[in-house]
This record gives sequence, structure tokens and C-alpha cells, in this order.
Amino acid sequence: MNRKNLFLLLLSVLTVTDTLLAQTQTVLDGAYVREHNPTRKVIAYPYLREADVMWSKRVWEEIDLRQKINQTLYFPLDELENRKSLFDVIRIGLIDQGSITAYGLGPTQEDDEFRYPMGQELLDSTLNPVMIRYTENLDTGEKEEVRNVEPIGSDDVVKYKLKEDWIFDKQRSERYVRIIGIAPVVNKYNESGEVKGTKELFWLYYPECRYIFNNYDVFNMHNGSQQMTFDQLFQMRMFHGTIIKEDNVFNRRIEQSWKGVDALMENERIKNELFTLEHDLWHY
Repeated sequence: MNRKNLFLLLLSVLTVTDTLLAQTQTVLDGAYVREHNPTRKVIAYPYLREADVMWSKRVWEEIDLRQKINQTLYFPLDELENRKSLFDVIRIGLIDQGSITAYGLGPTQEDDEFRYPMGQELLDSTLNPVMIRYTENLDTGEKEEVRNVEPIGSDDVVKYKLKEDWIFDKQRSERYVRIIGIAPVVNKYNESGEVKGTKELFWLYYPECRYIFNNYDVFNMHNGSQQMTFDQLFQMRMFHGTIIKEDNVFNRRIEQSWKGVDALMENERIKNELFTLEHDLWHY
């Protein structure tokens, strides 16, 4: 073996060694070793009989991730060692673990009743859509169509929609909020790349999501040693949502009947009705 080949072999060995050392964590990124078991059990809902449901109402809420209180669901955009965004957690459950099922929106693109389970091929195309862009040809001056696969990331999700049942249980004299479904929402774009609205990617059955949501922490800005999970955040209602629909005979969203300030007033009316119900039931 001549000197040149020996030198190349030695260089390749050193490169592989450096790569392996870089991949091995040799320092403690923190003041102490986290020893808590990351696998947590989901606390089951209290058993609820149909005969004990004195009152119920179904509502749909929209969580805007631009609001400060909701940014714990949006950040971090890049995964960290001990923290992930909600969409990254959903992606892990859908792709890496296969522990949750995505449900399509059906022919109307508005179905939220979990009737259309998405296969792996459809799910992949939904998470990795082919985006059509138009660029100007420098030679002819004409616009040409360019198709690229652009995976959807955490920064693309602008909202989440929740489907909830508000229930009063006369057996325990308590009001419950049971989240039935959750859907990530992204922007829709026209041919020129301008935002022309929003759309749901898919719906997830929330009771199925609780198992993975309960094993990932949410950032606590007040105390880094006392973290809560995504499931705890939703159960304790530590987010701000805007009601966009309630059960009605026409099955209409608020925006289809009210516009502008009137829509906001209708949202506040429904929210006030939900929160004063328990007080009215106990009023003497």
C-alpha cells in the first residue's frame, strides 16, 4: 500500500471517529439529571351514564396560534431534546409510532365525524403536498409552472380546531368539557402565492391522541422544573379558543350567519351561556 492510499485510509478512519464522537452526548445539558419516567399513564375520564346527562351542547372552537397564550402549542419550530411543538408530536403519533389515526374530510371537505380513515399513501401526500409555483422564464418572459414537494412543518400550522361536548352530569352535579376531535389548520394559497383562506389537514380522535399527548411536555414559562403535558394543558383549558360553531338546526358556522363585530358578539353570547349554565342550575 503506497503512502497516498494509507493517508486516505487514515483520513477516513478519523472522519468516522469524529462523527461517532459528535453523535455521543458526553456532557450534561442541564444542572441535574432528569430521572422521571417519561411514560405516563392517561387518567381515565369519570364514567358517564347517558341517564345522568342532564344537559349537553356541542361546540367547535378555533385556537389561533398567533395569540401569545397559545404559542406553547406552536413553538419550538425545530425539535429540542425535551420539548416539541404539538404538530411534531402529532407527526410522531401518525408516522413514527402509528398510534393515532388521521381521518379525512370526505367529499365535501368539511366532514368531521371520523368516517374516512386515511391510508398511509393519502396521509403521506397530505403531509408532503406538491406545491405549484409559477416562475418567470428569463429567456421568453413567460410564466412557467414548477412543482415541488414541500413537507408541512410546525411553522405551517396556523390554527387548531377543537370539537367539544359540554355536559352537565346530575349524578356528580358537575359540568364537563370533553374534547372529541382536534384538527391542525394550514393556509391555502392561490396561484400567485397569496393566502386565500385556511383548511383543515385532517381530524384526529382526541381520546386516541391522549396517550401520546400525555408523554410530551409543554413549556412552562414560570417554572422549568414543573412541566405539564399537552393532555394536561387541554384538560385544564390553558389556551384561548374562539367559538366558531354551536349545534344548530341549520348546521351553520357563526361566520355564515354573522359578520364582523356581530360574529364576535355571537361568540361571546355562546361562551357566556356555557359558563353561566352551572351557576343558573345552582341558583336558589
